[in-house]
Amino acid sequence: DRVLIRIKDLTAEKADEVVWVRGRIHTSRAKGKQCFLVLRQQQFNIQALVAVGQHASKQMVKFAANINKESIVDVEGVVRKAYQKIGGCTQQDVELHVQRIYVISLAEPRLPLQLDDAVRPEVEGEEDGRATVNQDTRLDNRVIDLRTSTSQAVFCLQSGICQLFRETLIRKGFVEIQTPKIISAASEGGANVFTVSYFKSSAYLAQSPQLYKQMCICADFEKVFCVGPVFRAEDSNTHRHLTEFVGLDIEMAFNYHYHEVVDEIADTLVQIFKGLQERFQTEIQTVNKQFPCEPFKFLEPTLRLEYCEAVAMLREAGIEMGDEEDLSTPNEKLLGRLVKEKYDTDFYILDKYPLAVRPFYTMPDPVNPKNSNSYDMFMRGEEILSGAQRIHDPQLLTERAKHHGIDLEKIKAYIDSFRFGAPPHAGGGIGLERVTMLYLGLHNVRQTSMFPRDPKRLTP
Repeated sequence: DRVLIRIKDLTAEKADEVVWVRGRIHTSRAKGKQCFLVLRQQQFNIQALVAVGQHASKQMVKFAANINKESIVDVEGVVRKAYQKIGGCTQQDVELHVQRIYVISLAEPRLPLQLDDAVRPEVEGEEDGRATVNQDTRLDNRVIDLRTSTSQAVFCLQSGICQLFRETLIRKGFVEIQTPKIISAASEGGANVFTVSYFKSSAYLAQSPQLYKQMCICADFEKVFCVGPVFRAEDSNTHRHLTEFVGLDIEMAFNYHYHEVVDEIADTLVQIFKGLQERFQTEIQTVNKQFPCEPFKFLEPTLRLEYCEAVAMLREAGIEMGDEEDLSTPNEKLLGRLVKEKYDTDFYILDKYPLAVRPFYTMPDPVNPKNSNSYDMFMRGEEILSGAQRIHDPQLLTERAKHHGIDLEKIKAYIDSFRFGAPPHAGGGIGLERVTMLYLGLHNVRQTSMFPRDPKRLTP
């Protein structure tokens, strides 16, 4: 009949109440006839005092002091106001005076990494010679690393991005769909696919829900979105590439111009940014303690530049590049800095990409055939969304597929879906892990992927 109270709910309002709390032993320190414990629950913690007296014997104090770190315990205690703020704890105004303690699950005495080391800012560790934990050690021991207050905050905020994405689009009249992840042909028209054995033939892991989103538009769903895994067989060992990530994908029919879709997607992201500011300040501040970063800035309406304007800005900054050349990663980042200096925003849209650098299903610009009705969206100078108006005319789509050297037989079902009346439509795909990384100003997408997959990592 014990009711367990959350640590985050232990405030001065509960002073003098007897409560039961379950948490992990974060630290323990014996001092004479007393033992100070710090109990942790996700990113919240509280100081607990076990002292010889009416409710605790010397043996109980000794027992408490010797419980291994990271063990899970149930504690009965009285909430007491602290005489002064307790540094190092989230619950700074109260402490727990322990009357009973039970070990629910005992951790091994030797941990693969210390959580205090894992949340220490790298600069701080370098200055005073204290240990910090490198990325490979974190990922090799991910279950322990995910217990840190920083990781807890990161993935709570990431959950919030998904929730806000769904909330916003459902409010806008979108329908959530689920698309196949095992497909018969490369969905992006390239070679970077994972081949899997499929009974007596081969199949591929989907690089994108692209083709199926479009089929749903042809089936009169008008506005659809999906959240699910995306697979890319790219041997890219960079700070922002994964071989499996979570895609937040949008597709919708429009009436007059594909900018109707661009504006809808941009507004969806703005609503997500606003929601994060309003609902997740605790998590943002927790991450900022370890990874300091300027608050994320955005404009309403979102800044939209044409690709030729971006090229002009880069040339003015001394970069040599052609009109139809794609942006390299260094040039993307430089452009982000130039845009921030000029417009004071971390979020913007780049429109009218050269047709030569976009996939086969991208609609050419009717005014300038070298350009396309396609766009990317950027956060802090890095791409988080790639999108376009799609070709909905089967004859033009066939021509573009041939131009890209795609086997028409493998995408026959896709092309055929446009033969029975298809509305003009556009959409885009967002990388969840990148959005999380860039919103928080982190430096590696592996920090925002719970169990990352890259060319060198397949476990845990």
